[in-house]
Amino acid sequence: MNAPEAAPAEFDPVSALSAIAGMADWIGLRFVEEVSQHRSVRNGKPERNQVHVRRGAMVEAVVEGNLAYAATPDLSHAGLQDAAGRAARLARAGARHAVAAFSPGLRPAVCGAFAGPCAQCFDTLSLEELTARLIAACSRLRVSGDIVETMAEITLTQHSSRYATSSGTDIAQRFHLVSQNFVATAQDGPEIQRRSLNGPVARCLQGGLEVLDFDCIYRECERAGREALELLAAEDCPGDTRDLLLAPDQMLLQIHESVGHPLELDRILGDERNYAGWSFVKPEDFGRLQYGSPLMNISFDPTLPGEFACYGFDDGGNRAHREYLIRGGLLLRGLGGLESQARLGLPGVANFRSAGWNRPPIDRMANLNLEPGDSTLDDMIASVERGIYMSANRSWSIDDYRRKFQFGCEYARLIEDGRLTRVVRNPNYRGVTLPFWHSLKKVGSLDTLGIFGTPFCGKGEPHQMIRVGHASPHCLFANVEVFGGGR
Repeated sequence: MNAPEAAPAEFDPVSALSAIAGMADWIGLRFVEEVSQHRSVRNGKPERNQVHVRRGAMVEAVVEGNLAYAATPDLSHAGLQDAAGRAARLARAGARHAVAAFSPGLRPAVCGAFAGPCAQCFDTLSLEELTARLIAACSRLRVSGDIVETMAEITLTQHSSRYATSSGTDIAQRFHLVSQNFVATAQDGPEIQRRSLNGPVARCLQGGLEVLDFDCIYRECERAGREALELLAAEDCPGDTRDLLLAPDQMLLQIHESVGHPLELDRILGDERNYAGWSFVKPEDFGRLQYGSPLMNISFDPTLPGEFACYGFDDGGNRAHREYLIRGGLLLRGLGGLESQARLGLPGVANFRSAGWNRPPIDRMANLNLEPGDSTLDDMIASVERGIYMSANRSWSIDDYRRKFQFGCEYARLIEDGRLTRVVRNPNYRGVTLPFWHSLKKVGSLDTLGIFGTPFCGKGEPHQMIRVGHASPHCLFANVEVFGGGR
């Protein structure tokens, strides 16, 4: 057997498309290349030094009004023709069972390019220098002998894609992404407490090395180490009902689980029911359902520079725009790309996204943000007679319909008579999505805003892990059930 023809170093999907364009009624070709470097240090010693390269193409083929996919890492003409042939055969075989007919309008014929921010390229920092920085971060985390473990890790990713179709689409996009994680673990006998910088791998942004302010990181690492010790000496979180003030790094999880996933249109259609679950939201709720209090304003904004899921076009070629999903607490539109919008007859957004070259796009979150209000943090604290402040997610649980939830945080302080007082450990809270968001009674101003993200949003069969960004100010909720425990 002859070896496959080698793909050119600079693969051009537009040229490659000409070799397969006649194999179906319509053809799309999406090329993705991603290089990720992961560096980690544990207890001051280098642990992992890994580089992952992912490179391949997804072929979309339409035959008799039905769309099917086939992916290949073989970017030669022969490899692409084989993938196109497989996709065409699948499309033809499935045409009689199609759920919805494909129309050319589901893949807009547009040309454009997008590049995320990057002021300082990754290769300007050597492996030796980066490792030294992480060792120094571990040293700052270890503020005492009671800190029994420290972890410092950074992932640097360069992502590029090109999408071309037989109907004239040609879109090129490029991103630089930085993920960070710094953790101190403290132990006193059987009691173990962990404190990280804003929760596990929550520090995720687009940009180059300018994202990494190591002087700030070192100061924050010392704070995390001290707070881990505070938690060792603290009492458990009380179990009762009180006002709850959430920091932006916990609002990250609250928005993600109780707003983002329920509003995904493919969940509402039932496409995700077998794996990731369904949603309590019904098609008739859009434009009618009061999701939360009038202070609740949720925007979908993949155009916000520097947030983790910033892009110019989704993976179906739909140009990205900022849109309100919820305004004044009223549900307006869902998280669904053009295919789901056509099937449901509902407005959506440009969020038809794929996790890689060998996965088809599906409805995903991108940058999903809670818009700032007009309350200062001091004013919010002063307004609370009996409450609790929680930050940095530690655990989460939510039912398949995204109604009932229970979330745990790393760190908490009681609020008594308008003042932050004692630290308490193992803080948790629970609620039901709509009543919880209706209890939103104060939203922090712009100067309390935090921008975070996650590289680990999972969904889809076959499974897809995708990057998501969330921005939020501090938020105050009334009469929330809180409790301790959950080591």
